[in-house]
Amino acid sequence: MAIETTYTAARDQLKALMDKVVDDREVVLVRRRQGGDVAMVAAEELEGLLETTRLLRSPRNATRLLKALERAQSDGLPRVRLVDLEAKLEA
Repeated sequence: MAIETTYTAARDQLKALMDKVVDDREVVLVRRRQGGDVAMVAAEELEGLLETTRLLRSPRNATRLLKALERAQSDGLPRVRLVDLEAKLEA
């Protein structure tokens, strides 16, 4: 769940809030009286969300990715350790 704060409180605690966003991957929702609310998210998280959105934009690609996820989560595929997979890629 997002941390909610006011503009004034966010301004007073900006460094601490930014540290929490980056270190703990928390979302901070800054409520404002006028102009709409603002969410603070870590830049890496935002990049990941935007990339996911881009990949799922095409219905054909979304179907392919979701089927791959289902296969990966099923018991039908053998588990592979990351170090073994990295070694295969380097070969």
